[in-house]
Amino acid sequence: MSSLLDQTPLLRLAERLVEAARRAGADAADAVAVRGVSQSVEVREGVVEESERSEGDDLGLRVLVGKRQAVVSTNDMRADGADALTERAVAMARVAPEDPYAGLADASLLTHAFPDLDVIDPQVPGVKLLEERARAAESAALAVKGVAKSGGASAAAGIGGMVLVTSHGFKGSYVRSSHSVSATAIAGEGTGMERDYDFSSVLHASDLEAPEKIGRRAGERAIKRLNPRKVETRRVPVVFDPRIAGSLVGHLASAINGASVARKTSFLKDRMGERLFRPGIRIIDDPLRRRGLRSRSFDGEGVAGRTLAVIDDGVLKSWFLDSATARELSLSTTGHAARGVSSSPAPSATNLHLEAGRVTRSALIADIEDGFYVTDLIGMGANLVTGDYSRGASGLWIEHGELTFPVSEVTIAGHLNDIFSSLTPASDLEFRYATNAPTVRMEGLTVAGT
Repeated sequence: MSSLLDQTPLLRLAERLVEAARRAGADAADAVAVRGVSQSVEVREGVVEESERSEGDDLGLRVLVGKRQAVVSTNDMRADGADALTERAVAMARVAPEDPYAGLADASLLTHAFPDLDVIDPQVPGVKLLEERARAAESAALAVKGVAKSGGASAAAGIGGMVLVTSHGFKGSYVRSSHSVSATAIAGEGTGMERDYDFSSVLHASDLEAPEKIGRRAGERAIKRLNPRKVETRRVPVVFDPRIAGSLVGHLASAINGASVARKTSFLKDRMGERLFRPGIRIIDDPLRRRGLRSRSFDGEGVAGRTLAVIDDGVLKSWFLDSATARELSLSTTGHAARGVSSSPAPSATNLHLEAGRVTRSALIADIEDGFYVTDLIGMGANLVTGDYSRGASGLWIEHGELTFPVSEVTIAGHLNDIFSSLTPASDLEFRYATNAPTVRMEGLTVAGT
């Protein structure tokens, strides 16, 4: 275990690469090393179908010659290959087109403080324990009355880390652990079969939901989908279950990504400082949340992480920016650069959530005479250039403030501007995913059925 957590060899290799890049003629350089070790077990109908283990270290180097840059990557971690790799990278950069916005982050923004975010669990489960978790989840799903068969259950665990070194003085690293359990249940018979799922994904095993609870919820959700109906096309209030409500926050995050704004491919490109949501609504990105699935003390350029309200009191307050997109937009980076070994930095959200409202879920739907409670979405039908929204959906119909019969094979459609402006959050926020939201209600969406 200690060898997995020790980033020193990767840090030294990254330092050698940056030094070699400068010797080869680079004006600036940064190197990132990524470590990953994972183990997973999948069972189906009581039989282990798959047991996998993967591990590897990968290295990426970005070099800048003037305003020209190039990125190279390798999984050859031998120190004697540094000179050849850097010479190739510098040669590529010299013939690359100029990018007026390319460059390392401003040195004054680099962090040298690395708070403990409690993102590593020192206990790594073995294959036997993972198999026990998967079997327990599947057994619980099959025990639900009406569940006909298992769609499979799995358990996984791993450790992943990152090292970043830059030529202007930044050195940093972090390591995160992960634990997960999932289950899929199938209910009904023949052409009337329905399936649903549940999962839990955390950094610490002690935070993992009991596999039995996960399996039972998967089975109960599958049962609720049996004998679905179609409904006539109409405009009604639509309510999103927390499991899928975060997708709306995700659409916002994509639309306020600095890269999209700079390319003018976002329907929100001219809306900075304007009201998008109702008063009181806040959407927060927090890379410093303890035990958050995407927590980190620095971004892919070494800039300090900080809590950011992108929506405050319903008003759009910030884009997600890295250094390059910030320069293009004449702004400062927000510390949201994400980095892989084979690509230059690009903006990305971290732990993102819509703050809870003041009403319960029951109160949120109590006055709905005719509406749709959505539990599952299909497809990727959000056009972030125009804001048009159309996705396949299934869930439960709302009548007189109560959830009634299951509905499937319908489409919900509207425009994200209207969805955001009418959105009301309930009070049931839980932090289960990387992007989280409570139950949310929107007014006047079109449900297209028969």
